Amino acid sequence: MRKKDYESDILRKQSNWENLYFYQKAVTLYHLTFRFTERFLHRGDRTIDQMIQAARSGKQNIVEGATDGVTSTEMEITLLNAARGSVKELLEDYRDFLSLRGLPVWKAGHSRYDAMLTFCREHNRVEDYQPFFDQWSAEEMANTGLTLCHMVGTMQTRYLQQLEEKFVKVGGVKERMYAARTGYRQAEMAELERLRNENTELKARIAALEKKLKERT
Repeated sequence: MRKKDYESDILRKQSNWENLYFYQKAVTLYHLTFRFTERFLHRGDRTIDQMIQAARSGKQNIVEGATDGVTSTEMEITLLNAARGSVKELLEDYRDFLSLRGLPVWKAGHSRYDAMLTFCREHNRVEDYQPFFDQWSAEEMANTGLTLCHMVGTMQTRYLQQLEEKFVKVGGVKERMYAARTGYRQAEMAELERLRNENTELKARIAALEKKLKERT
């Protein structure tokens, strides 16, 4: 009996999170937020820790989700939802920063909006943003952070929808284990039936040979 006759994939292949665009942008968001709080928030401000922790959670839960997703799609979905929630929290912090200081949120129609949007769409990795961390003003940096939050959140939502659809189709680890066990039993039964048939055929041949021998004697 060949292994592949009954084997069903119980463990999922681990996704390469480093290649996910929303993970790359989440890493950028973490670095940008760290530098933003250093430059524009006063030491002792509780918002500093809150923003840094939210940015860190936004990327860290992606890694943990991809790792735990090998055995549990449910856990991956849970952790990615946690990551998305952290990014939404960070988005509100950037929005509050701009609002409290009377600085504009760049939207469609703003003179700087299209260029910033294009830059954020075309660049994912932190190396592309770092040269500007000490050049951008508070308004520029906060709006860039705000835009990255929107993009990461949207990408995470789409990815979660794909995971949820896959979960509905193939189930979680319990369903895959059941399929593997069922497949193994079915393969064993088929093998046993084949051996029985083979045994019946051999008995018939032996009987035919014995009959021929008796006829010759």
